[in-house]
Amino acid sequence: MSEGVVVALCAILMFVGMIGIVVPILPGLLLVLLSVLIWAIATGGTTAWVVFGAAAVVYAIGVLAQFLIPGRRLKSQGVGIGTMVAAIVCAIVGFFVIPVVGAFVGFVLGIFAVEMTRSRDRQQAWTRTKAALRAIVHSMGIELTTAFVIAVIFTIGVLST
Repeated sequence: MSEGVVVALCAILMFVGMIGIVVPILPGLLLVLLSVLIWAIATGGTTAWVVFGAAAVVYAIGVLAQFLIPGRRLKSQGVGIGTMVAAIVCAIVGFFVIPVVGAFVGFVLGIFAVEMTRSRDRQQAWTRTKAALRAIVHSMGIELTTAFVIAVIFTIGVLST
C-alpha cells in the first residue's frame, strides 16, 4: 500500500475518531491515537515513532485531564460517583429505548432522579444535574482538544517524512 493511501486512511480514521468524541458511540480519542500508530507502523523510521510517542504522551495527558478537571468540579458541587454511575446506566438504557437522543435523555434523567432521591429538593437536584452536564461538556471539550493536538502532531509528522 502506498504511503499516500496509508496517510489518507489514517486521516479518515482520525476524523471518525473525532466524530466518536462528539457522538459518543465509538472510543474517539483512542481511534485518533490508533490512526497515528497505524501510520507509524506503515511508515517506519525514527520520525514516525517519535511522532507516535508525542501523540501517546498528549493522549495520556488528555485522558488524565479529562477525568481530573471535571471530576474535581463535580465533587465541589456535591455530585458523587454513585450518581454518575447511575446516570451512565440510565444513559445505556435510554440509548436502546429512545432512538438517537435516548442516551442523553437517560443520562440527564438518571442524574436528576438520583439527586432528587438523595436531597429531596428539586432545586438542588436540578443544580447538581446542570453541574454534571457542564462537567460532561468540559470533558468532551478536553477530549476533542486532545484529538486536535494529536492531529496536528500527525500532520507535522506526515509533512516531515
